[in-house]
Amino acid sequence: MKEKSMKDKPALSIIIPVYNEEATIPEMYRRLNLAVSTITEDYEFVFVNDGSRDGSLVQLIRLTEMDKRVFYINFSRNFGHQIAVTAGLDACNGDAVVIIDGDLQDPPEVIPELYKKYKEGFEVVYGKRSDRAGESIFKKMTAKWFYRILKNLTSIDIPLDTGDFRLVDRKIVDYLKQMPEQNKFLRGQIAWLGFNQTDVMFSRDKRQHGETGYPFSKMLKFALDGITSFSDKPLSLVTKLGFTISLISFLIILYATYAHFVLDRTITGWTSLIISSMFIGGVQLISIGIIGEYISRMNKNTINRPLYIVESSNME
Repeated sequence: MKEKSMKDKPALSIIIPVYNEEATIPEMYRRLNLAVSTITEDYEFVFVNDGSRDGSLVQLIRLTEMDKRVFYINFSRNFGHQIAVTAGLDACNGDAVVIIDGDLQDPPEVIPELYKKYKEGFEVVYGKRSDRAGESIFKKMTAKWFYRILKNLTSIDIPLDTGDFRLVDRKIVDYLKQMPEQNKFLRGQIAWLGFNQTDVMFSRDKRQHGETGYPFSKMLKFALDGITSFSDKPLSLVTKLGFTISLISFLIILYATYAHFVLDRTITGWTSLIISSMFIGGVQLISIGIIGEYISRMNKNTINRPLYIVESSNME
């Protein structure tokens, strides 16, 4: 995609990944305009249509015809939220960049607060959720557990209870472009970069229209991407499990030999044999699965296919 010259680069870029948000886009655009115009008139909106099956693309094209500061990137199919954000980061030109989802759960009205912290000298300002309206207890609990498990598994300080809603300096964007991983976990990558980071507390709104683009299966995949991207502790756990089970098995063999030759009592039992076999088999399958996750990541990075395919855009 064609980059602008230095004099044409806006002060602020807003990246909005979109997936089946036809009903939300007009309201999203209106609220973004009101919020961002209090900061500067020198801004751009970069909407990334991630293979929506509704009329989202039509809405985006309509916006570009009304406002020259609106740009869209239309994928050839659904590539996923993190890839959509990555495409926006690749294409945007602002000195500061805000990432915000297109479902209006992250309020655009928080952006001026993020920008205020940025002007105080912070290179990364992330929105931290004080509460999550309209979400089930199951989703709230699993999200809480995920962030805390991830924090304990990794050596980097990934902020708790934060999503991708944040403002980052241009230098952060430039460094992110140098990270070629196929399985993107942007909030972890940004935390790994370091720099001066802070948070702004906000209340996350409930979804107004449509259904979430993150069902449990995608949430689980996202969690695995986060853990395998920034921690090798699962592999260490596999090794420790192997040694532990081998030690237990060796002790059982010693006891069985002692019972047979010294106590004159042979240990028998079909149930215990089946249970132990199933236990060991289960551990082996889990271990193979964990190792397989890491091998799969290596395989994708080795194949090195394009992260996304752009079908159409007004940024070219």
